[in-house]
Formats: sequence, C-alpha cells, structure tokens
Amino acid sequence: MYVYSRDTSQTGGLAVANDSLSTTVDLDDSKELTRLAKLFPVRDGEKAWTAHEVKEVADDLVGDVDRLTGELAAADAELSELLRNSGDGAGDDQADSGSSALEREQELTLVNNTRDMLAQTQRALARISGGTFATCESCGKAIGKARLQAFPRATLCVECKQREERR
Repeated sequence: MYVYSRDTSQTGGLAVANDSLSTTVDLDDSKELTRLAKLFPVRDGEKAWTAHEVKEVADDLVGDVDRLTGELAAADAELSELLRNSGDGAGDDQADSGSSALEREQELTLVNNTRDMLAQTQRALARISGGTFATCESCGKAIGKARLQAFPRATLCVECKQREERR
C-alpha cells in the first residue's frame, strides 16, 4: 500500500512511501519536476508536459488525498454509528428494519467508493514520482495529456479503456 502526505515543512514536498520503496518528490523543485515531465509521453499533436503542468496535477491529487481522507474518516464514523445503533429503536417494525439496513448499505457503499478513489489517487501520485505517469498500463503508449488533465487517475489510454469496457 502506498502512503502519501503533503510535507508541511519548508520543502513543500510530496512524500511517497511503499513497503520497500520510499521516494520524496519536492513539488517546489522545478529541476525535479522538469526531469519527471520529460519522462511522461504525449500523443501525436500534443505538446510535451511541462514542470508547471506536472505540479498542477500533483497539487490537485495531493488536495484530493487530503479531502478523501477526511471524507473517509467521516463516512467511517457514520458507518460505525449506524452499525452500533442497528438494533436500537427499530422495534419489531419491518419497514424500520429495512430502512435501517438500506441506510447501512448506502453508507458502506459510500465508504468503499471513497476508499477506491483514495487508492486510485495515491496510485496516480506514485506513478508521477515513479516516472510512469501518462503511460498506458496495458499497451505502454501515451494516455493523452488532455485525458490526464481531466482525469489524472487514468491508467489506460482511451483505446485500451474502451477495449476493457467491452469485455
């Protein structure tokens, strides 16, 4: 599992840790961002990635990690409360029991979706720091700059994603 956090010290770096790997990308280090940007492929007709564009994407992803972590904590607390109170107040009324079960199921779905989005966001940050961002995990071609700027969690180019969805 990957762990990311915004370094609140003067470096403004992004700490990326894996069980056996630890890397720090300083989001304010233009040389490092330029080096990383040169590693990211682009599709025909697109301009190369710039350090500024990489920083914008990484900053957005770090912000998403912070937001999703907060949402996950709140959703986990809500789910725990629902589970704790699952037997209280429902009485013998089947409608009340069914309503409580539906509410728990919806909250569980929300928690799982938030966890998935957080994992995707962390993976995107790991791909940036690893120099594999913008490369399709299926065919190895460029994902597309516009696609990644719109959805930075994308790991497949449009063609591979379409092929995946047809299965």
